[in-house]
Amino acid sequence: MGGMPLNDMPWWRWRSNVRSALHMLSDPTFHETTWLTGQEGYGDVTDAVYRLVEDTWLDNWSAERYVGAIFRDTAEAALVDVAVLRVLRILHQVGPDAPVTAYLEHPGWPEAVRAAREAHVRLATADGEDPDTPPRSLDVLRIMTRS
Repeated sequence: MGGMPLNDMPWWRWRSNVRSALHMLSDPTFHETTWLTGQEGYGDVTDAVYRLVEDTWLDNWSAERYVGAIFRDTAEAALVDVAVLRVLRILHQVGPDAPVTAYLEHPGWPEAVRAAREAHVRLATADGEDPDTPPRSLDVLRIMTRS
């Protein structure tokens, strides 16, 4: 998001939140070093899921609805839709207050991570960023999305 052209998309703040969530959900190393250890400043799995769907209503509507506002094209939107569906399915099965391990041990988790990774890579690359950099903290995200 440091290289992300902040005025490039009309709803770039929402795009930033979606990208941040996908980034965290897509990184198994981050899961182990940050979420499993309870490192402060990054939220938890439920926080990432809410950041993914909260402002966008992607839990109710297709990402395609936001092409041109949050997403650049239908390919981005399609990848985000797949990731949202995979992650939400797990959230509904384990519950929003479940410990991190309940998500990571869920049989569908690897597929959810893979879907989030595909969406994350597509969005990060389109924004001119390296998708393999570690996720930024929520404080950095807040600073970046201030007007």
